[in-house]
Amino acid sequence: MTLIANTLVALLALLHVYILVLEMFLWDKPLGLKAFNQTPATAAQTKVLAANQGLYNGFLAAGLFWGLSLGQAGFPIKLFFSVCVLVAGVYGAATASRKILFVQALPAALALIFLLLG
Repeated sequence: MTLIANTLVALLALLHVYILVLEMFLWDKPLGLKAFNQTPATAAQTKVLAANQGLYNGFLAAGLFWGLSLGQAGFPIKLFFSVCVLVAGVYGAATASRKILFVQALPAALALIFLLLG
């Protein structure tokens, strides 16, 4: 069970590294425009805000990787950052796009379930 939990936490961390890259570096590029359903004009106006948002996603990834690096002692850290991702995903789904519920909150919920079962 611990192996599954750690695998899900690692995938969650990698997802947030990907989101960081999309928001910080690809926001106004074709992949970023498509991922966030943006027009070039809107992306240009919101690029700095998106980069800031990407940085926060990077901190979530860093926390998850930190928890993983500590082995068993990292359980509370993995738990904390997975809850942070879940809350961010639920908030994002409620305020920005329902898609975030499936892309961010669901993977976090799965990681949390397996962390608690492990």
